[in-house]
Amino acid sequence: MKRIDGRAADELRPLQIEYGFHPYAEGSCLITMGNTRVLITATVEDKVPPFLKGTGSGWITAEYGMLPRAGKQRSQRDVARGAPSGRTMEIQRLIGRSIRSVVDLSQLGERTITLDCDVLQADGGTRTACVTGGFVAFVQACRWMIDEGYLQRFPFQERVAAISVGVVRNEELLDLCYEEDVQAAVDMNVVMTDRGRYVEVQGTAEGTPFSRERLLRLLDLAQRGLEQVFAIQAQVVEAIMR
Repeated sequence: MKRIDGRAADELRPLQIEYGFHPYAEGSCLITMGNTRVLITATVEDKVPPFLKGTGSGWITAEYGMLPRAGKQRSQRDVARGAPSGRTMEIQRLIGRSIRSVVDLSQLGERTITLDCDVLQADGGTRTACVTGGFVAFVQACRWMIDEGYLQRFPFQERVAAISVGVVRNEELLDLCYEEDVQAAVDMNVVMTDRGRYVEVQGTAEGTPFSRERLLRLLDLAQRGLEQVFAIQAQVVEAIMR
């Protein structure tokens, strides 16, 4: 099958990560995956949710939103609907727990880091971009905390990133764009650490159920793609940590 943008089945879209994009936030990142662009800011606050008060532990949470013209048609802002949509809630919970999975929260003290993920342009894979870029913004916020004397060292031993895979016209594809995603028979998002450990796998048959063999092939395809993502992410993270 010839892909819409001419890529091979196992080829990523062009990926760029620019940290320090926002001048006021403790951490920030502009991540571009093909035609998907997401601005992520990390804010450090001296407070935690009620269930963590007095524990000495910190928290990491996320909020997600799309600009009205991030896509080909204007979408309504969540605030106009009065509450976040179910999709919005699902994505921001995924982002928060993905970053938390690799962080020693006890090192943060009773502080919350909020990752605000704003989709400027959407062409598929916005949630995976938010996880990959969200970790970068988090690292820069940690750099700020170390410089300010709030942290002694970076509170993580592994990095985290995410990628999509799917089946379109019976072909297994890496990093689906929007046109591929909407016609996918199988749609999957994979969150992993750079040590090859799984954080989350979201896989759905949109029509016919798929086999265990296909599942394993898709996971292998995602891992090969994430090795490339981690190589790019590592360059940015290492620059922040110097």
